[in-house]
Amino acid sequence: MNRRTFIQNSALVGAGAFMHPLFSFAGAPDFPIVRVAEGERNFRSEAIENAIKEFKKKVDSKELGWLFENCFPNTLDTTVTFGMKEGKPDTYIITGDIDAMWLRDSTAQVWPYMEFVQKDKKLQQLIAGVINRQTFYILKDPYANAFYDDPAKRGEWATDATDMKPGVHERKWEIDSLCYPIRLAYHYWKNTGDTAPFDKQWESAVKSILTVFKDQQRKDDAGEYRFQRTTPHATDTLPLKGMGYPVKPVGLISSAFRPSDDATVFPFLIPSNFFAVVSLKQAATMMEEIRKDQTTAKALRDLSNEVEGALKQYAVVEHPEYGKIYAYEVDGFGGRLLMDDANIPSLLSLPYLDAVPVSDPIYQNTRNFVWSLDNPFFFKGKAAEGIGGPHVGMDMIWPMSITMKGLTSTDKQEIKNCIQTLKATHGGTGFMHESFHKDDPKNFSRAWFAWANTLFGEFLWKTYQEHPELLV
Repeated sequence: MNRRTFIQNSALVGAGAFMHPLFSFAGAPDFPIVRVAEGERNFRSEAIENAIKEFKKKVDSKELGWLFENCFPNTLDTTVTFGMKEGKPDTYIITGDIDAMWLRDSTAQVWPYMEFVQKDKKLQQLIAGVINRQTFYILKDPYANAFYDDPAKRGEWATDATDMKPGVHERKWEIDSLCYPIRLAYHYWKNTGDTAPFDKQWESAVKSILTVFKDQQRKDDAGEYRFQRTTPHATDTLPLKGMGYPVKPVGLISSAFRPSDDATVFPFLIPSNFFAVVSLKQAATMMEEIRKDQTTAKALRDLSNEVEGALKQYAVVEHPEYGKIYAYEVDGFGGRLLMDDANIPSLLSLPYLDAVPVSDPIYQNTRNFVWSLDNPFFFKGKAAEGIGGPHVGMDMIWPMSITMKGLTSTDKQEIKNCIQTLKATHGGTGFMHESFHKDDPKNFSRAWFAWANTLFGEFLWKTYQEHPELLV
């Protein structure tokens, strides 16, 4: 089944009955049942169901309770397939309306459930299954970003000019694709103490990640990765015979594509390099303490330190209005791109990824820059303001950016404003979307985008725990 047919057949099932009218604007708001019926849900977690009941009981806003019930379990309800494979948990997760598993999205989709695993053994097994499946995929092709459940399937991008293997949906090299599985693995281990997923296969996957990161520092040559696609969209392919634009080898890691799956302009993608610093340290700790591999642990830490040092030297630029800020992309030659994209890792998301403290003055300057009209992909309209990106196009705000602003904020009024904006811009569906037009929330892309839903649920749950008075 091709992507277009899959979207058409699956959207109503996945997002719930999202075409329900939400409001009768002449009267009181109405909140119809749009969550998938209980008997049709892919996975049930008692801990998550209890959290939903608690939130709805304690939060006065009926609409926020309704949105939380729809959005927070959306990954479990609609996108996961859980089972056992060779005696080990195995979990396949689609993004929503695309029948493929992204290493990035699959981590982000289950991440908000991590704090509940000690209360729910089934949920713990589900996340262990994600780690096992990600290990399998990384060993299959560490340069690929998305995979099929069927290891023999050849999909719509099979003709891309790169080393496409059966079972690979897309082979866009993105640093964050290898950082996210480490983030999930590390925090799963810290939350559960379970080391079962971290076997010899996982060890091999970590060594593969190290090899790829070092290759993409491009110190001796342009590295082994190439990618070209026949497409009318320049952001879907790479120039210079598939190599992308050149970089000066300064210790940073090249990323051919962004977490939006759009091509980079300057391959040293700064948010992803910050993410790599954190992930390499986490992998080093795990290799040392679980696998007892001191040699690989040292190599991981050495690379992390090298990238961290290069970031200090090349990531910071002087802006005439905002002072010292982080660039979005650089090339080591002096070229830099000043912007931010809604997709995570973004500059806005750096504290969320534990890459910089929220109090970092350069981050705060950067935050002011990216949430302003000086960021070419910041949009402000009649309905809302927020960050978008080239992937969907101009004037399209991603709810993910508003959610991330709230998750990284220490200002109660700012957090409340983010929640109120998201509540007002779901377009009458009861779910978050990939993007919506700055002047019209009903003009949106992707009715079924589980990452945006679950992330919004994470934001609401965090606010409920820390500042419940804001949920009005």
